[in-house]
Amino acid sequence: MDCRGSQRRFPYLTLGITFLATMLFAVNSMAQDLPKEFLLLKRGSQQKSQLRYYPGEYITYKSKKLGYFVTDRIVDLDTEFIYLSENILKPSDILAIDVREKDPRNRTLSNLTRLFWGAGVMILALEAVNSLYQQEQVQISSGVATTSALLVGTGLALRPLRYKIFTLSDKNRLQLVLLEIE
Repeated sequence: MDCRGSQRRFPYLTLGITFLATMLFAVNSMAQDLPKEFLLLKRGSQQKSQLRYYPGEYITYKSKKLGYFVTDRIVDLDTEFIYLSENILKPSDILAIDVREKDPRNRTLSNLTRLFWGAGVMILALEAVNSLYQQEQVQISSGVATTSALLVGTGLALRPLRYKIFTLSDKNRLQLVLLEIE
């Protein structure tokens, strides 16, 4: 039997096997590069209320020694210390952490805020353009103005609901996690 005939019948078999082998190699190499250590902010036992800070990320914290918030980059983590680019901290020295940029729930609230603002402004603009086209003057009805004001007001009301500061307490804990992957 001629070997070239089987290649003509299954031209994508060699390509598929090559692709599969490449993907397995890539997944294996990516699995070995997973971060082995991180700083875990934990509120309760739910996964959605946990935040992780990895070495190389910036953290804004308030410590017992400094009475104000400081932003610094995490360089390394140890069993007892957090090594920052400008400081070395014990987790027990941290009083609060600013999570405005880190918490994914804040992105959702921010998007909702923008959605309501945009909808309110868009309804107002469409009514103005529509009245200008039909009546040749800008005239906004009271119902559209009320609806627009309610949408913009809802967007403003959602703004302060964002999660700002993670204060350490009995329910809110800070934990150093060091994994040994072999």
